[in-house]
Amino acid sequence: MRCGRRRLRLAAMKLPCSFWFLLLFGAGGLVLFIHLQDLSEMVQQQVPGWGRPRQWGLSSAAACRMGRLSLHAGCHAAATLGKNHQDALYSQPRPPDPVQESRKDLMRHVCGRYRGRSARTITPQHVSRIYVEDRHKLLYCEVPKVGCSNWKRVLMVLQGLAPSTQEIQHDAVHYGNHLRRLDSFDHRGIAQRLETYTKVLFVREPLERLVSAFRDKFENPNTYYHPVFGRPIISRYRANASKEALKTGTGVTFKEFVQYLLDVHRPVGMDIHWEPVGRLCSPCLLDYDFIGKFETIEEDANFLLSRLGAPPNLTFPSFKDRNPNAERTSAHITQQYFTKLNASERQRAYDFYYMDYLMFNYSKPFKDLY
Repeated sequence: MRCGRRRLRLAAMKLPCSFWFLLLFGAGGLVLFIHLQDLSEMVQQQVPGWGRPRQWGLSSAAACRMGRLSLHAGCHAAATLGKNHQDALYSQPRPPDPVQESRKDLMRHVCGRYRGRSARTITPQHVSRIYVEDRHKLLYCEVPKVGCSNWKRVLMVLQGLAPSTQEIQHDAVHYGNHLRRLDSFDHRGIAQRLETYTKVLFVREPLERLVSAFRDKFENPNTYYHPVFGRPIISRYRANASKEALKTGTGVTFKEFVQYLLDVHRPVGMDIHWEPVGRLCSPCLLDYDFIGKFETIEEDANFLLSRLGAPPNLTFPSFKDRNPNAERTSAHITQQYFTKLNASERQRAYDFYYMDYLMFNYSKPFKDLY
C-alpha cells in the first residue's frame, strides 16, 4: 500500500509544468464564470435610474451599433454572453447629465424660494397644455414660439402616426387632433402618467418669445388675432384711430401691444402665445424631468430623443413652420423692437416675465433694468 502511494507521488512530480498551468487556468475560469453570473443577477435586481422606465438604458446590441462599446472589447465580450446577461450588464442607469441637473436644481430653488413648498392639488387646468405620447412614456408641455409645432411633429412620429416629420403639414399639426392632452384622461390616468412618464419642458428668452409672438400674430395676415385682439387693442390705446383700423384690427403697433400686455384691466384676455411659462406649464407644481432651451433646441431635443429610445432616424426638424421666408426672431431683432418703448415700459415688461427669467437662468436683456 505504501509503495503504491509512493509511486503516485513520484508520477505526479514527473508531470510537466504545462499540465499544472492548464489545471490552474481552468479553475480560475470557473471562478470567474460564477462571479459573472452573480454580478448579472445583482444588476438585474437593480431599478433603472434617472427616475424613468427601462428605456433610458441601452441594450448591449444597441450600444454596439451606436459605437458606444469597443468592437474588440465590450462588443466581443457581449457576443459571448447570453441575451439575459447582455441586457443586465448594459442596461444600467446612465449618469445624470450635469446641464439638466443644474437647470432642474435652479428651477426647484426658485420655486421653493418664491412659491413656497406647500402641497397643492393638481387639477386638469394645470396639465391642459401637456401632450401625451404613450409609446415612449413622454409628457410634453406646449410653450408657443419655442418650437412647439416641430415638437408636435416629433410626437406624431413617435406615436406611429407618420413616418417622418417632413411629411406632416401645418394644419395636421395644429388642427388634426392627432395627439391627446393630459387633461383628457381621468384623475387616475393623469396621476399615473405624471408619476411614471418623462415630463419635458422647452423654454426661450422671455422677451424674445414675446417679440416672436407679436411678429407672427400681428405683422402677418391673421383671421383670428386681428379681429379678436387687434380691434380692442386699437380701440383702447390709439387716439383718433381710423374707422378701417377699428373695423379690421390690423396694424397694431408693438407699443400698443405692450400697453395691452401690462394693463391690469385688459380689454381682452391673455393668450398662450405670450403667457409666461410659469403659468402655462406649472413647473413649480409638476417638477419637470427635462428642461430644454430654444437657444440649443436641436442639441437638447436630439439628446432627449436618444435617451427615450426613439428611432435612430428621428431627429428634431429645423425648418420654420410659419412664414418661412421671414427672419427668425433673434436677440438683435428683440432689441430693435424694445427701443420703441421707454425705460418704464421695458422695466414693466421684464417684471411681467420675472419668474421665467429667474427659473430658467436668463440674464437681464437691457442694461437699464433693475
